[in-house]
Amino acid sequence: MTVCVTLLCAIGCRVSPTKYTVNSLYNVFREAYLVDSRWFKQWKKYVGFDSWDKYQMGDQNVYPGPVDNSGLLIDSDSQSLKEHLIDELDYILVPTEGWNKLVSWYGLLESHEPIARKVVEQGMFVKHCKVEVYLTELKLCENGNMNNVVTRRFSKADTIDSIEKEMRKLFTIPSEKEIRLWNKYMSNTFEPLNKPDSTIQDAGLYQGQVLVIEQKNEDGTWPRGPSTNNVKNSNYCIPSYSGYNNYDYLEPGRHSEQPGLCGLSNLGNTCFMNSAVQCLSNTSPLTEYFVSDEYMDELNNDNPLGMRGEIANAYADLIKQMWSGKYSYVTPRAFKTQVGRFAPQFSGYQQQDSQELLAFLLDGLHEDLNRIRKKPYIQLKDAEGRPDEVVAKEAWENHRKRNDSIIVDIFHGLFKSTLVCPECSKVSVTFDPFCYLTLPLPLRKERTLEVFLVRMDPLTKPMQYKVVVPKIGIISDLCAALSTLSGLPADKMVVTDIYNHRFHRIFSMDENLSSIMERDDIFIFEVSGSRTDDTDNVVIPVYLREKYRQPSYSHHSSSCLFGQPFMISVPRNITEEKLYNLLLMKIMEYRPQKKMFVKLKDSIELFTTKEKLGAEDPWYCPNCKQHQQATKKLDLWSLPPVLVVHLKRFSYSRYWRDKLDTLVDFPISALDMSEFLINPNAGPCEYNLIAVSNHYGGMGGGHYTAFAKNKDDDKWYYFDDTSVSPATEDQIVSKAAYVLFYQRQDTVSGTGYFAHDRIVKKEASAAVGARVESDEDCNENDVENENCMHTN
Repeated sequence: MTVCVTLLCAIGCRVSPTKYTVNSLYNVFREAYLVDSRWFKQWKKYVGFDSWDKYQMGDQNVYPGPVDNSGLLIDSDSQSLKEHLIDELDYILVPTEGWNKLVSWYGLLESHEPIARKVVEQGMFVKHCKVEVYLTELKLCENGNMNNVVTRRFSKADTIDSIEKEMRKLFTIPSEKEIRLWNKYMSNTFEPLNKPDSTIQDAGLYQGQVLVIEQKNEDGTWPRGPSTNNVKNSNYCIPSYSGYNNYDYLEPGRHSEQPGLCGLSNLGNTCFMNSAVQCLSNTSPLTEYFVSDEYMDELNNDNPLGMRGEIANAYADLIKQMWSGKYSYVTPRAFKTQVGRFAPQFSGYQQQDSQELLAFLLDGLHEDLNRIRKKPYIQLKDAEGRPDEVVAKEAWENHRKRNDSIIVDIFHGLFKSTLVCPECSKVSVTFDPFCYLTLPLPLRKERTLEVFLVRMDPLTKPMQYKVVVPKIGIISDLCAALSTLSGLPADKMVVTDIYNHRFHRIFSMDENLSSIMERDDIFIFEVSGSRTDDTDNVVIPVYLREKYRQPSYSHHSSSCLFGQPFMISVPRNITEEKLYNLLLMKIMEYRPQKKMFVKLKDSIELFTTKEKLGAEDPWYCPNCKQHQQATKKLDLWSLPPVLVVHLKRFSYSRYWRDKLDTLVDFPISALDMSEFLINPNAGPCEYNLIAVSNHYGGMGGGHYTAFAKNKDDDKWYYFDDTSVSPATEDQIVSKAAYVLFYQRQDTVSGTGYFAHDRIVKKEASAAVGARVESDEDCNENDVENENCMHTN
């Protein structure tokens, strides 16, 4: 969510969009209200906010009526928000003053309550303010009656003291009665909540957590005894800065004899994190490095770009538990809390992106384990006609002078970037390091709109259609597509957007389809022409639906429409058997399109294809002394031992969000990358797949899982939160594949590659550290000087 809110000015009933810094946002106001964007759009039209709407200003036909947030709620009774709402697309944020003005002018829909949310400050070192749209749901109960559970929602900024007061009120406990609060885990594990001033965020409470209130006995004893809280001490203790002794409680479940076959509890929409961690966990060179405690010798607690070694320590503790062979699953609460402290975007319990978490984690581990204690200043140089081999060697050595860690050893490679100015033909060649490849997929040139067709005949019910239209098209394209499906001539259609029982908008034929949003209710009316009633026949719409299963051991299944719906005219008195046979014959005429798929190598070729820079990201030409839309080409120069491939499935626009479900055919073994490397001395280039992060579902939600190959038994397994099940290779290649992990064949366990390589690198790093004198000014402000040497 952005820290951009819409301020409503009290004068003129106008809206002034204002960007705030983190600190100014928090200081201006501490609370914001959600307003349904549909109502807000109608209001803007009524007050003539946009120049093209001024002609309707004050028109009672577009009067918005009471503030209506129905579109944001599951139901008006519970006032619960729908899942995965998006700022500025589904709702608008307004401060208290603006909300009060709106309600005083227009009122609030009957039975609705204001949706007020606090502005919270997150992160310890990277401060980040956000409006907490989704509250944390906690389950509250008494120690003597844990079956009587009451659910309440709290802000992360609420304190333990405020929870105690709410529980006293719920369970009618007098204020003078001495109580204790417990955080209940699993079946019988408890943690004392004894810091009343700590916030829910500080205490690490997560969605669905059970809290127990215990009253002191009349004789001065406690029902649970003085120390019967069953707290299990572990290496998961969060340091004392949080004011809490927080633990990750380990559920033994079945004894997991095979190290690495350990699931991760879902703390509330944290499957994205679990998926990324499982993939990294099965990257054997990295796991061996942590399990053996080799990382301890390389912790860099003083790196201003790092996280004081805390991310590395938290990750190491988690990996050690997962590979201990003792547990069927663990709860990664301490690890998530640490991640949230340094990356506030991951601090809540909304669904996130596994690749974004992976990128943060790799960068954080790198800086926490960077062997370079004082980074020297390095001036980047252009090739200036020098041989590629010379420039690439220079770029890699410069990179290693500032960035030398186990992450660089395992995951970093080198791009060659070539830019050509369209005006003066200046050629700029640079070599840049990378940590993963983000590969484009063929973009959809079409989108599907759900519309209702309303015939002039009042006896004909409105018909719903799924219409495939060009993404960059106009309203007439929609009418033409609907005409093909319905048989109604396009020139007899009027396209409208209906909201709150009114015509919200009537589209002209040349308007852009991008103005139709996903949540819009589009009704297309037949406005002219005659239609002969046929009393003997009836027209039936038929949809084709395909039911598909994800892997048999997953709990997720779904179905989807495919192909195009069709109409069939049948006698009104047709029998069920004849109707079935008629439909069967009709379906036999259907020839399904060949499933669209691309090979992984096709995406790599697309990645290395020359492209022209867009107007929004031009290149500054040193010859022309101005920004130019240059042509750019990326080539692969060197590849790392473990190659991470990110399939770019998600695309965003102001008006729509989309996920590309294109099937990418990727090899399980023997991926030969030699044809894509332009370095003639690149060395071995064959890779085997070791892990896959999967995403099932659409934008803004869905579910993440992982496939991974265990290094000890060389078998594939499927990781779905706490569940770990055997898998076969034929299940791995699917439309859900999102991030792929490949390991070079000459670096697999047992080859000795990493053990020998790290000794050489550590000796070289020590020599560099002893020899390189850091520029004092640069080192005093190392954070600002990180742009001296670009890293991804």
